[in-house]
Formats: sequence, structure tokens, C-alpha cells
Amino acid sequence: MLEREKLKALIRERSLKVASEPIFKLSSGKLSRYYVDLKRITFDPEGAYLTGRVLYELLRKFSPSACGGLTLGADPLAYAVSFVSYTEGSPVKPFVVRKEKKEHGMGRRIEGNLQKGERVVVLDDVVTTGSSALKALRACREEGLEVVGVVAVVDREEGGKENIEREGVPFYSVFKLSELLG
Repeated sequence: MLEREKLKALIRERSLKVASEPIFKLSSGKLSRYYVDLKRITFDPEGAYLTGRVLYELLRKFSPSACGGLTLGADPLAYAVSFVSYTEGSPVKPFVVRKEKKEHGMGRRIEGNLQKGERVVVLDDVVTTGSSALKALRACREEGLEVVGVVAVVDREEGGKENIEREGVPFYSVFKLSELLG
């Protein structure tokens, strides 16, 4: 797929940071030699389009009515998929999972045009241990949504896939870190 290769090149050029020793602090608290800052891609018009196109092709097999995940990493992914899916005539609605339940207004933890029982895919930009995706997955289940898959742009190959699949949900990624380094 041409879009996938273009996205891979953009990630390597703009997002992938490699150091000779572990200097990058990950959300897990662990230090790593590698850091993937996907916001350098997903907050860019070309990068957002490519990400939306590639993710849409990957998650179509699940036939979800919506996709989204924990804010902030999943937000631009869900919006990009939504726009691409609409242009393809098969709209997939975006949603956002707040880190904490809103304390005012409607008090929602999940924002979006969703109904109980809908089939959804949880998105994440980069998965290390899977903790962000798991928070989103559990919040979706608490709201009565059927999580049919978790899809990430990059799998750092550090246990996230296994942790997510222990929840009984298939995990897919566009890229593995080893592929981006190769």
C-alpha cells in the first residue's frame, strides 16, 4: 500500500528518535533508547490524512460504527479515520475517552455520538504496555459498548499486545518498532 509506505517514511523522518543510551522517559516511567512522537505526524495535514487512510483500511475488517480512545493520543487518529471513512461512503464515528469522568455538564467519560451496544475499535498512537488502550477499552465496556478490536499505529513490542489480548480483544498495529528501526 502506497499510503502505508509514505506514512512509514514520515514517521522515520519526523517522529522516530534514537539515542545511544536510554534517555527517553516513556509514559510507563521506563527509560528507552527509542521514542516515537506520533503527534509530529497526526497534527500535520499530510500525516493526518495518511494515518486516517491506513487506519481506516485496517479497521474496516471489524465493521465498527465508531473508533476512538484515550485523549490525547487517539483523538487525531479517530478524527482522521472519521473523515476518510466519510469520503469512502462508510462513515465511522469518532469518540474520545476522557482520562477522568467529567465533573460538570452531562458528566460523561466518553464523548461522541454513541449508543449502548455499538461495535467500536479502540485506537492508540503508540503502544508500549497497553495501559492507555486498556483504560479506553475498559471505559468503553463500562458504557456498554462492544470493543471488537484495538488498533495502534506503532507497537513498541514491549508487552502491550499481550496485555490487550488477555482482555479477549484482538490487537493490530500498522507498524512494529522493529520495522521502523530496520
